[in-house]
Amino acid sequence: MSLIDALPSPALRRRSWHPNSVLLCLSGVMLASAWLFSLVSVAPNRIVTGTSFGIVDAIGWPGAALISMLFMAIAALATVPSQGHYRAILGIIMLTLLLMPFGLMVAGHWLVDASMPQARLGIGAAYWTVLFVLLLCLVELRLRLGLSRWWPTLILSAIGAVWWGCAALWLGNLALVQEFQARDTQFYQAVKQHIALVSIAVGVSVVLGLLLAMLMRRYQRLQKVAFALLNFLQTIPSLALFGLLLAPLAWLGANVPMLAALGISGIGNAPALIALIAYSLLPMVRNTYIALEEVSVETLQAAKAMGMRTGQRFWQVRFPLALPVLLEGVRITAVQAVGLTAVAALIGAGGLGTFIFQGLGQAAMDMVLLGALPILILALMVDAGLGALADALRPGGQE
Repeated sequence: MSLIDALPSPALRRRSWHPNSVLLCLSGVMLASAWLFSLVSVAPNRIVTGTSFGIVDAIGWPGAALISMLFMAIAALATVPSQGHYRAILGIIMLTLLLMPFGLMVAGHWLVDASMPQARLGIGAAYWTVLFVLLLCLVELRLRLGLSRWWPTLILSAIGAVWWGCAALWLGNLALVQEFQARDTQFYQAVKQHIALVSIAVGVSVVLGLLLAMLMRRYQRLQKVAFALLNFLQTIPSLALFGLLLAPLAWLGANVPMLAALGISGIGNAPALIALIAYSLLPMVRNTYIALEEVSVETLQAAKAMGMRTGQRFWQVRFPLALPVLLEGVRITAVQAVGLTAVAALIGAGGLGTFIFQGLGQAAMDMVLLGALPILILALMVDAGLGALADALRPGGQE
């Protein structure tokens, strides 16, 4: 047999060569966005609409060429995917994320007039699009490389520290930084309020969800009624639920001194917490009920044969085996609560939603971002942390 005959056929070679279409498409989107959309905008003050600038005007031809080469390198490596190429793409993405704040510094130095102290550098659509697509690339690489959910969080935390340092030291003319500097005390207070509301709501929903799931397993008739009620609560819009709670809570606060002493009123934390708990119960109860039911009968019978009592079988066998799925319910509940808590600002509960609605009222998008970006970061951290913990607790899960 000749050497030519020993080579794989063209059809077989085509079948063994599968470019990563996801990374190819994402790299194309980043390249097109960088060149077609505005990278930054410059405004003389907070009120006047800024002037948009493209990638060449913002960072010059060398910077534009470097960014384009990085995106094309991702596409080239994704054409012939392998573990080594995926690691190289991960390195390119990290380098791109590290270079992004320095690009803003270059744009600010070139475009912002130093003689105008009120001038502001805004972040354009190209910047946000590329940042969002880079995060999608990280998700794809995590799956391809089989990384724990902790790794993207650690990578983004390290890069976020670099961004924070750049913003604090050299990006004083950035509009987002100026909004933060003007209300930093209020911002930190809002973060504390937001985390406190989410923590209390999720903690109460976990306890209530576990109790309801156990009662539903014991009393089968309760299952349909409870799920029907929880599904109904989930369909009520958040603003409508806040409105429905306003009148009865205001009446209770005005007529029951004990409740008034506890701070119960039509606005504030009380209606916000009740609404958040109501929305959190469905995913919590559903996941807890499914988790407890999925434990195999053979395992429980083996525990019974070993002499374990009913309570011991539940807490030492059923509950530990159900814990990973239960934690997935906590993850879904917590991520949902982080986002819904923003709406609580409309009824005086505080939180990061305050900046979102103030910014919308003043047509100040940078103030909106001051509230929206921390909510996004909190949601990502909660999702990654609880997801990684659930994965680690599964049999054979990653450490």
